[in-house]
Amino acid sequence: MVLVGVIISLLLDSMKIAGSHVHNRVIDFLISIAITIFVWEGNLRIDNFLNHKFPWEKDPAKRILVHLPVSIIYSTVVIYLSMLAFNKYACPLPPATKDAFMFTAMILGVLITIIILSIEIGSQFFLNWKRSLVEIEKYKSENLQAQLQNLKNQLNPHFLFNNLSVLSSLVYINQDKAVDFINQLSKVYRYLLDNRDSELVALETELTFIQSYTYLIKIRFDKNIIFNIDIPKDKTHLMLPPLSLQMLIENAIKHNEISNELPLTVQIKISNDMLEISNNLQLRKSTEISSKTGLQNIKDRYRFFTEQNIEVVSTDKVFTVKIPLLRSK
Repeated sequence: MVLVGVIISLLLDSMKIAGSHVHNRVIDFLISIAITIFVWEGNLRIDNFLNHKFPWEKDPAKRILVHLPVSIIYSTVVIYLSMLAFNKYACPLPPATKDAFMFTAMILGVLITIIILSIEIGSQFFLNWKRSLVEIEKYKSENLQAQLQNLKNQLNPHFLFNNLSVLSSLVYINQDKAVDFINQLSKVYRYLLDNRDSELVALETELTFIQSYTYLIKIRFDKNIIFNIDIPKDKTHLMLPPLSLQMLIENAIKHNEISNELPLTVQIKISNDMLEISNNLQLRKSTEISSKTGLQNIKDRYRFFTEQNIEVVSTDKVFTVKIPLLRSK
């Protein structure tokens, strides 16, 4: 900034704007440097203020439209008032050249301000672009890890073992039902394989899969488990990460008693574009070992698509999880 102030002073002096009036060049340098620093420091504070009000990441075009005129107006006002003070207290200017001197000083100051702002805006664009590339790669990596963990949670030996046990019983008891069971089981695994790389699926698609999944569950638990699904047709186009609903149903089954005396009821509905999954709470006395990553896995996957939080509400009688339903872009 010192160098810029010296250059401006030399440019004004070389133009002989002040006429034949004799003045101290050292004082000119000091005043020019002081004005330059004052303009620069003010613009830095404007930049910091606008970083909070109009962040580059959200709307760069709006930031430029606000930043550029504000900085130019500020610089022009500061230079003009400084020139008036210079003329009154430091070195009175000849009336014949006063207006030309002040006009030239303001033009130089504004031009240099624009140049510096252009360099600053360009550097901020480059830094934000570079940072965004790093964050995108980071998010991709984390999303892949979350998807992999999700597949590990879903394609577990217990799920397959339990269904094969049910199937072996059906083969001897009811062969027609055994065939239906195999068909539904194949649909479940087909969905898992087809959507393992999908980031979002339509709620309608997830519900079709859930029909097959709950069919297997109801064959296993008979009348001891009840599913109440109430989803309006006009909401089925909304999106969610695949297998999110299945994972929440599985968690309800994993952590609660299910018997003739204690049937489990799972309610699935929509409230304010949130998919609400609730069940009556009847925790098992001895639960199977859980990695406790199921709900966290869903939260991690949602973090890539929305700032909305997943809501978990637990009372003495009911456990409820609400997950956002997203709109396709």
